[in-house]
Amino acid sequence: MKSRRNFLQLGFGGAALAALADTQALAAASTALFRNHLAQDFALASVDQHERHCSIVELRQYTLQPGTRERFIALFEREFIESQEELGITVIGQFRDLDDPNRFVWLRGFADMTARGKALPAFYTAPAWKAHREEANSMIVDSDNVLLLHAPKAQAQFALSQHNRAPRGTGENAHGLWVATIYYLDAPADAEFVDFFERELMPALAAGGIVPAAYFASETGANNFPRLPVRENEPVFVWFALHADQAEYQRRAAALNDSLRWRESVAPALRHLLKTPPQTLRLTPTPRSLLHE
Repeated sequence: MKSRRNFLQLGFGGAALAALADTQALAAASTALFRNHLAQDFALASVDQHERHCSIVELRQYTLQPGTRERFIALFEREFIESQEELGITVIGQFRDLDDPNRFVWLRGFADMTARGKALPAFYTAPAWKAHREEANSMIVDSDNVLLLHAPKAQAQFALSQHNRAPRGTGENAHGLWVATIYYLDAPADAEFVDFFERELMPALAAGGIVPAAYFASETGANNFPRLPVRENEPVFVWFALHADQAEYQRRAAALNDSLRWRESVAPALRHLLKTPPQTLRLTPTPRSLLHE
């Protein structure tokens, strides 16, 4: 990994053109046929993104060339959302990292690992990616900071029906502050750790006004698209919460720190289970992020 984030604690815590008209028509027909076959293969092209369930999520942190983040966001939101979703991938959210002006963070979801193994090869051989990959890659310094996660239970997934995506061409930034908290563990999160999170942490967080919107553990199955590396052998547990803005987040974090139960009971118990202090990502949604306030 070329770079690592500083820890922030919450409480205790990246084609050639056809020359002739008949050739252009043939190319267009071939592209349409290609997409139709993909839609049939995945049987997901007609499924609304809000109805999808994403038990598998990639948390992707890209380090970009200095000064290119806004250009990268514009390209991504124009070319790489619908082109993935028509293949059954859910582009859950895109964000600017408030603590790194060269960091672009996004979440990509799949129904399960089998769906991931089919959809990713399809996307990275499809016309949309091939047409724009050189431009995208020219702005990326590092794209290997990826956590492959799974939801420990259905209710831990993002409730996508509560969110709407802005149409293509939208330039106004979406509202809200999403905070991802990453717990680094000595071993993959088991049922006991998930129970501790739900039974002890969630009520303590809620008392401070912080309500986890989704939570995930490291996927322990093999990376079934090894062309794209993930951070294997780094067990984590990640949860996400939405705040109106940075001021609200700070108020809620302060309330959590002031809680006697948090300081004397929950935080020490959590500390005992973690390998390192928690890491937090403060993320503001881009114009077309599905996740926003």
